[in-house]
Amino acid sequence: MTRRGSVSAGLLLFRRSAGMLEVFLAHPGGPFWASRDAGAWTIPKGRVDEGEDLLDAARREFTEETSLTAPEPFIPLGAVRQKSGKIVHAWACEGDADPDKIVSNVTHNEWPRGSGRRITFPEVDRCAWYDVPTAQQKINPAQAELIERLQALLAG
Repeated sequence: MTRRGSVSAGLLLFRRSAGMLEVFLAHPGGPFWASRDAGAWTIPKGRVDEGEDLLDAARREFTEETSLTAPEPFIPLGAVRQKSGKIVHAWACEGDADPDKIVSNVTHNEWPRGSGRRITFPEVDRCAWYDVPTAQQKINPAQAELIERLQALLAG
């Protein structure tokens, strides 16, 4: 099965707590991301298999990276282009989750690069709920637009 490397799909889980909007973000696992915080967090997302429906891919990736089943309905948020050129298609869904109970799938990468040594680590090392101002600081800058779109849809 081939993958479309420059196309990802994911879900932005949200909840309303004490009248405040909160979003569920994931922190990438592995040594490259270990000490990074601001701008490193992301919606649970991943590459889309060739021929795979984008929403199906978003749901699959959400489950793979969090071990959670995303609740319906799904609100389309459109797509954003990250600095790397990767296009991220996203949907929002309302629900709750305990970030301490997530279990991520694992990935294998060469580390350090060029060393020939392969290591295994979780794709997501942790998740957390953030209010919108904090999430805007934590999330990949291009994905911040997804939070803004969600806010606009919920307000309108």
